[in-house]
Amino acid sequence: MSEDQSRDATLENTPGQGRTPTAERIDPSAPEEFGLVQVWWGDGKGKTTATLGMGVRAAGHGYRVHVLQFMKGGASSVEAVRGEYNAIEALPGISYENLGHYGWHGMADGSDEAGHEDKARAGLERAHELLEAASEADLGTAFDLDGPPEAGVHMLVLDEILYAVDQGLLAEADVLELIETKPNDLELVLSGSHAEPTYLEERADLVTNVRKQKHPIDEGQRARRGTEY
Repeated sequence: MSEDQSRDATLENTPGQGRTPTAERIDPSAPEEFGLVQVWWGDGKGKTTATLGMGVRAAGHGYRVHVLQFMKGGASSVEAVRGEYNAIEALPGISYENLGHYGWHGMADGSDEAGHEDKARAGLERAHELLEAASEADLGTAFDLDGPPEAGVHMLVLDEILYAVDQGLLAEADVLELIETKPNDLELVLSGSHAEPTYLEERADLVTNVRKQKHPIDEGQRARRGTEY
């Protein structure tokens, strides 16, 4: 085999056959292999960051993505503006909504505990609405990138829903029911929880433990604009 043939054979086994990827126009498209259940949990920073990054990646392929956030209503250390919301608003194919309540349940931060439960239940109802809409849609087709999530989405991210279970605002059975009712071709992403969600071990296809090795919050560092919000 010549040197050129050997090089060509090697490149066949590399992403893009050795070509540097470049940005392309985003056109509506439909995924061929979606349909798994992902779980992102752990005591480390980066669960929401990872799931949003994956949502952006999917949107970059022209797939329709929606992010439904539980329990992210803010705190005294976080400003009202959220960088991820601004970025999502500017991107085609990905949308978000926040059903969090100010503060964090069980943290004695002055927020209304009953309000947390009401918001969590509303988030659960909304998740069921979105799953029902996805079940009625043809997930094998492309959706309008700026269309409403009620028209169908290919990926649904339920951010911090596992924290809501940890805090007793939702039950483990509530999350299991969401998995049961999801359409086969919908990619369902669940995040949150410092405690291992063992009840999902047999129901999830991907489980990632985001572990903390070191975090500046332990030294008194407050949330920073551009990294935590």
